[in-house]
Amino acid sequence: MMDETLLNFSRGSLTLLNGILAIVMFSIAIDLSTRDFKSLAKAPKPVLVGLASQFLVLPFLTYLLVLVAQPQASVALGLILVAACPGGNISNFITHRAGGNAALSVSMTGFATVGAIVLTPINIAFWGGLYGPSAEILKATSIDPISIAITVSLMLVLPLILGVTLNAKRPDVTQRIRRPLQWLSMGIFVAFIILALAANWTHFLAFAGGIAGLVIVHNALGFGGGYTIATLAGLSPYDRRAVTIETGIQNSGLGLVLIFGFFGGLGGMAVVAAFWGIWHAIAGLTLAAFMARTEAAV
Repeated sequence: MMDETLLNFSRGSLTLLNGILAIVMFSIAIDLSTRDFKSLAKAPKPVLVGLASQFLVLPFLTYLLVLVAQPQASVALGLILVAACPGGNISNFITHRAGGNAALSVSMTGFATVGAIVLTPINIAFWGGLYGPSAEILKATSIDPISIAITVSLMLVLPLILGVTLNAKRPDVTQRIRRPLQWLSMGIFVAFIILALAANWTHFLAFAGGIAGLVIVHNALGFGGGYTIATLAGLSPYDRRAVTIETGIQNSGLGLVLIFGFFGGLGGMAVVAAFWGIWHAIAGLTLAAFMARTEAAV
C-alpha cells in the first residue's frame, strides 16, 4: 500500500541532497545583485504577481485537483507539498531559453526562497489539513512548521545570502564560475534523483503508473495558472513568460528533503516529488521551445 510504504533513503543520502540543493541555490544567487532588489522595489508588480501565483494560486489549484481526483493520502500530500515549495533551480535557465525575463525569474526565485521559510510550512499545514486523508498523515507525523522553516533557511536562504554577497564583493569571480557551476549543480541534482530512483526502482514502478498522470496534470495546472494570473494582472509577454515558468517549475528537491526529513520517506509523497523532478524539466523545456518561436514584447 502506497500510504504505508517507506522508500530507502539513508541519513547520509539526505545530507548529500541538502548539500546539493545548497550548491544549486548558491549558483542561482550569484546571478543576483543588490541592484536587482532596488529596481524591483521601484516596480514590484511582476514579482508580487509571481509570488501570488506560486504561493496562492498553485496551492489552491492543487487542492481542487486533489478534491476531484481523490488520490490516496500520501499522494495528495505529496502534490500539496510540492505546490508549497518555492520555484525550482532550473526555472531561470528555462525562462532564458523561452525568451522571457530571466532577471525577473532569478529575482522571483530569490524572493520565493526567502518567503518559503514562512509560506511553505503554512501551505503544507493549511491545504493538507483541509483534505481528510492527508490531514491524518499530518496528525500522525506531528509536523513542526518551525523545524521546516529552519531546514529551509539553512539549505536555501544561507546559500542565497552568501551568493549575493560574493557577487557584490567579487563580481569577477562570480562571472567566471556562474555558468560552469549552474551546469554542474543541475547535473549533480539530476544524477542524484536517478540514483535515488534506482535504489527504489521496484517501488517506483509499482506506484509511478498511478501517479504519473496526476503529476502531469498538476504541472500543467502550474503553467496554466501562472500564465492566467500574469495575463489577468496585465503583465507584458516578456514578464508573463517568467511568471508562467516560475509557477510550473517547483523545487522538488526541497520537497524530497522535507519528505524524507519529516515524513520518513512515505512512498506516495516521495514518488510524486521524484516524478515532478523529472517531468517539470521535460515539460518546461518543451514549453520554452514553443515560446521561443516568437519574440516576447517587453
